[in-house]
Amino acid sequence: MHRFDTTRTQPTPEQLLLIERQIGRTPRGIEAIACQTEAGIPLVLQMRSLLGDTPFPTLYWLSSKDLDVAISRIEANGWVKQIEEELQQNETLREAFYAQQQRYVERRQALMRPKDRARIEEKGLAELYTRYGIGGIAQWDKVRCLHMQYAHWLAEGDNVIGERLEQEFELSRTEIRL
Repeated sequence: MHRFDTTRTQPTPEQLLLIERQIGRTPRGIEAIACQTEAGIPLVLQMRSLLGDTPFPTLYWLSSKDLDVAISRIEANGWVKQIEEELQQNETLREAFYAQQQRYVERRQALMRPKDRARIEEKGLAELYTRYGIGGIAQWDKVRCLHMQYAHWLAEGDNVIGERLEQEFELSRTEIRL
């Protein structure tokens, strides 16, 4: 199992080049690297809430190409539907998932730049940031994107779906090259 560093850091010029290779374009809106390998390969980016004048309610973005591929395989095999069915049937899991959505919203608010918050309010977009949870989802009993669930778990350690992904698929054992 890999050890990951969740100390928030500003990306170095070398890491910005790595991120560009990971995501296939020049990165925009990075507030910090929220999780990286011991070798400094970025895995999760903490994103700014406003890019230019456009809302971006995703707090944590999975940048690792290797983890992206591994999680895409899990999604392709129907795991999202399976976990959503479990959320409907398991009240304890559903309550934990709902609570983590609320904590995500609160964390996003706490990390938001004051000038971004002011601009968001000025534009009448504040509801986007209180209504939408992980992965930009308004229905908090649904799972839209496993990538963002796992990114949240890596960055905060507070995500029941991300934790389940780790337990069932051992994603932390994925070879991280880029």
